[in-house]
Amino acid sequence: MASSLSVLTRNRDFRRLFGAELVVFGSDWFVMVPLLVLLPQLTGSGVWGALVLAADTGINALLLPYTGTVADRIDRRVILVAANLAALASMLLLFAVRSAATAPLALVAVGAMAVAKAFYSPAASAALPNVVDPDDLAAANAVAGSAWGTMTIVGASLGGVFSTAFGPYVSFAVAAVSLALAAVLTALIRRPLQAPREAGPPPRAWPALVEALRYIGARPRIRALVTVKSAVGLGNGVLTVFPLLAALYGAGPLGTGLLFAVRGAGALVGPLLMRRVLGHRSWLLPGLALSMSLYGLGYLGVAVAPWFWLVLVLVFVAHFAGGTNWVLSNYALQGEVPDRLRGRVFATDMMLATLAIAVSQLGAATVVDRVSEQVVLAGCGLITLTYAVGWRIATRRLSLSPVPADT
Repeated sequence: MASSLSVLTRNRDFRRLFGAELVVFGSDWFVMVPLLVLLPQLTGSGVWGALVLAADTGINALLLPYTGTVADRIDRRVILVAANLAALASMLLLFAVRSAATAPLALVAVGAMAVAKAFYSPAASAALPNVVDPDDLAAANAVAGSAWGTMTIVGASLGGVFSTAFGPYVSFAVAAVSLALAAVLTALIRRPLQAPREAGPPPRAWPALVEALRYIGARPRIRALVTVKSAVGLGNGVLTVFPLLAALYGAGPLGTGLLFAVRGAGALVGPLLMRRVLGHRSWLLPGLALSMSLYGLGYLGVAVAPWFWLVLVLVFVAHFAGGTNWVLSNYALQGEVPDRLRGRVFATDMMLATLAIAVSQLGAATVVDRVSEQVVLAGCGLITLTYAVGWRIATRRLSLSPVPADT
């Protein structure tokens, strides 16, 4: 862990990129946790919270094929700064969500923030190898992979505390200020966030996208890696019932914050503890299958857990596996894909993952008021476990032995 964290002390530009991502992820949860508590209170239904989650992920998924081409054509620093400022402007709509009649404004605001996020995510992932030396890439991935988990702990915990003590609108204000800070940190990065491009105009969006899809389709290793996050995505409908699950155990808004916080803790610890696996590419595919399976088993356990403390432990275990899954697949892709295609390939990877999340959350939204929380949890866990087994069977003959990134 110390060797992973040392890249922060030695590389100022990576420190700034990492700091900006911490702030972005933290602001996301400073918005989402209070909003998921606020909407059921205003409307008397759990459907609005599920729709907000589905809008966040679904819009993201639809736009990623295009935004990935943008990340390979335009200065990635400009994309990251502009995305943060656009998300800040969109967030101001949330201050108008005060009643059941104004609840649809939450969907508009979250949808606009999802558009900004769709531009931010592939650009940030594609930029990472450009701000660190090749020998530091594994350590940087472990640290960067922990950013989401770190700020889920802080953002979700403080979001729950702020929502309980001061109301949701204070949390929204903190998130807006945080996005402005992220824009400043990104603007201060000095290293180029992309490799030099060939002279001439950049490729147009549609041909660029077709080129990336052909690249993926012709390489079984890449196909395997861009489909691996979908397993956890298809189980993500569990987030829909977090507020309801906390209420079931009498934990209220603070319990909702704790559920999201331990989710983040697992996502934080997983990448850091699994750092050594990144040095052994032959372990990556079996490790990915194991991580997917553990996520599904964790939520099957949550569905039958009799005590809230046990629920928290099992959520931690599930997202320890989910965070590991994310970092292992990102690192493998960064080693396989050349810089000129990296934004588009990562966009396809994220599109499939977020589309799976949206499908899961919409599915949960259709049944959340008709079945118990335990049924939703068990269903999501079983889907992920089944996907993991099928994926491993399909990829059992593949190997990720070292290969040139431009093959």
